[in-house]
Amino acid sequence: MPISISMIVLSSQLVMPVADGVPKFDIARSCKLDLAATAGLSVDQSLKSCIKDEQRAKQQLAGQWSKFPAPSRTSCVSQESIGGTPSYVSLQTCLQIGQWAR
Repeated sequence: MPISISMIVLSSQLVMPVADGVPKFDIARSCKLDLAATAGLSVDQSLKSCIKDEQRAKQQLAGQWSKFPAPSRTSCVSQESIGGTPSYVSLQTCLQIGQWAR
């Protein structure tokens, strides 16, 4: 599925990369956009669950950030800023996979 220009513009507003620390993502907005793309789920409960998961992943990343190699951090943050919505859970997964691959 091709990425539309509006998605690229929208996603660029959701990510503010920070080289020396965990990037700042708009968790509520990301979760709302993700939920809008899914059907058949209880929106209120799913939104709360999404936000809780994202906050937990952000806290874990904050404690582990310096342990990940800089090239991995840069690569994973860049991947999160391409299309779709940025996610701390996805960022954490990307960084962990990078560690396992070493």
